[in-house]
Amino acid sequence: MRSTRAIRRAGMSLAATLPLLAGTLALGIPAAHAADAQGRHKLAGTRPVWATAQADKGATPDSSQVSARVYFAGRDATGLAAYAKAVSDPTSAVYGKYLTTEQVQQRFGASPAQVAAVKAWLKASGLTVTGVTAHYVTVTGDVAAAEKAFGTQLHNYAKDGRTYRAPAVTASAPASLNGAVLAVTGLDNAPHTATHDDTLPPPETVFRTAGPFSTYYGSNVSASLPTAYGAHVPYAVEGYTGKQLRAAYGAGSWTGKKVRVAITDAYASPYIARDAATYAAKHGDAAYRGGQLKQVLPTKYTHVKDCGAAGWYGEETLDVEAVHAVAPGADITYVGSASCNDDDLLDSLAKVVDKHLADIVSNSWGGTEADQTPELAAAYDQVFKLGAVQGIGYYFSSGDDGDEVVNTGRKQVDTPADSAWVTAVGGTSLAVGRGDTYLWETGWGTEKAALSADRKSWVNFPGAYTSGAGGGTSATVAQPDYQQGLVPDYLAKANSDKGNRVVPDIAAIADPNTGFKVGQTQSLPTGGTAYSEYRIGGTSLAAPVIAAVQALAQEARGGTPIGFANPAIYGTFASHAGVYHDVTDNPTGFGLAVARRDFANGFDASQGFLMSVRSLGKDSSLQAVRGYDDVTGVGSPASGYVESYSHN
Repeated sequence: MRSTRAIRRAGMSLAATLPLLAGTLALGIPAAHAADAQGRHKLAGTRPVWATAQADKGATPDSSQVSARVYFAGRDATGLAAYAKAVSDPTSAVYGKYLTTEQVQQRFGASPAQVAAVKAWLKASGLTVTGVTAHYVTVTGDVAAAEKAFGTQLHNYAKDGRTYRAPAVTASAPASLNGAVLAVTGLDNAPHTATHDDTLPPPETVFRTAGPFSTYYGSNVSASLPTAYGAHVPYAVEGYTGKQLRAAYGAGSWTGKKVRVAITDAYASPYIARDAATYAAKHGDAAYRGGQLKQVLPTKYTHVKDCGAAGWYGEETLDVEAVHAVAPGADITYVGSASCNDDDLLDSLAKVVDKHLADIVSNSWGGTEADQTPELAAAYDQVFKLGAVQGIGYYFSSGDDGDEVVNTGRKQVDTPADSAWVTAVGGTSLAVGRGDTYLWETGWGTEKAALSADRKSWVNFPGAYTSGAGGGTSATVAQPDYQQGLVPDYLAKANSDKGNRVVPDIAAIADPNTGFKVGQTQSLPTGGTAYSEYRIGGTSLAAPVIAAVQALAQEARGGTPIGFANPAIYGTFASHAGVYHDVTDNPTGFGLAVARRDFANGFDASQGFLMSVRSLGKDSSLQAVRGYDDVTGVGSPASGYVESYSHN
């Protein structure tokens, strides 16, 4: 475990700063709960949208069991949001005046009296308190007790071919608690899970990429294959390495020394230390120092089968190796979740805040906004705001399914990337040329066409959409003020005349056709395990790359934490040239594609090969255009990005 580093700023009280904080509602500060005629405060969002009259299958039996979490609102939820906004705003007088973990708990955490009152209410209702943390109380009991406690009725509803329990009316808490309850989760028992954002099958069994390859973009042209866009296209790179990515994103001599990066995912690879060390040695990355890579893990894991635990091993491996490749001097703490359920992932995020394990947190997982619930969103946002006031920034991958229409049947963004309190990381296709020269990037979006049987053409070129960087306009999150005037109205107002949050904020390499080489111990089809390397992509790659670039930037500014980075990112976008690559879908004007030969079985040549051409810059309905866009945000870090932090 890394020691907790409290960031101290002298002589600044919250009371002294409050007059400076204007426009705080733009970041979603919760309004005060209003008591109803029965003297109860409604807990908005506890009745899910799928709990309709048409889907109602009747009351849940009183004897059925409920397990729930009751989240504390804390002493001053409005003050927390206000301070989180001000301390992250480069134009604010309190910018960078971070609080220690102890100060945060004293000012904004739940008081002992609030905790006692919430526990007493739950016990009086017949529920059993099974645990208490700084953030919530866990309870169990039968349906009758839960209905009494939360002033609702629980019914069974049909959803996606199955039956789940949910409140028939919005849950509430007694007004006498004075707003001490932020949210309750668990009253509905539909799955609330996240998936890791990568674009290859989970590598429970070894996955390998076939050649031929390019060592850098364009180094090996597919002269024997049909043309695409009027030319023979290059073979996909074998996988970029840290040296190439550092050159592309302007790392210079910075390494992230003395900066702490945390990574959250579900579960934990049993081979991570050995794999990370092997990979670094094979690719010229700095050897890990003693204690440079650490893990913070739960005492036990749950839902291992439902979550596909082994598939998360590759996610952790990618994240760790990508951070170290780009920021070889940074300390890395992996914080594993007990499962892929939202509650457990929230626990991992909260561990980083409660112990200040890092200043930068990379998160390559998420779900769709339609599956998010308001009470979960509130619980996530509270953790993000608690991090912001301590100088901790959270970076989330924006997703790998473009506008989500192909995946879910409706246009939507991913969550928690949609939160106004995190930095959402989109994806690009990256071309690094001879001598590690940055050539161009497109927005990541892929269309695939197979080789015809006679090998003379590509079938239905450019083919079908396969994957691309997630992005678009939130349907639920209001437009934050740092995006106002910088994000075009056609995006911001796509779902509301008042404007909504648009995703992403920034971008980096994600396309697996121009991806990163990763090394991992995997199971062999013939039995046993072995270390092997393969190319991978997805915004699962973009998020740790941006986290690593932020580590370089933090080192460049003398080690002072960047904290919640969005106000600074958009401020720099508005006022400085040469800081971002302005990524567009067709930077060369000729159409872009790469050729691939893949093992049919994903492992070896025994079942033959599959030949295809992958067109770049084809992200569903999303487009990377000049200026801000919903594929790459403000763009990717250019050569001046890291250095720009040395001046502020």
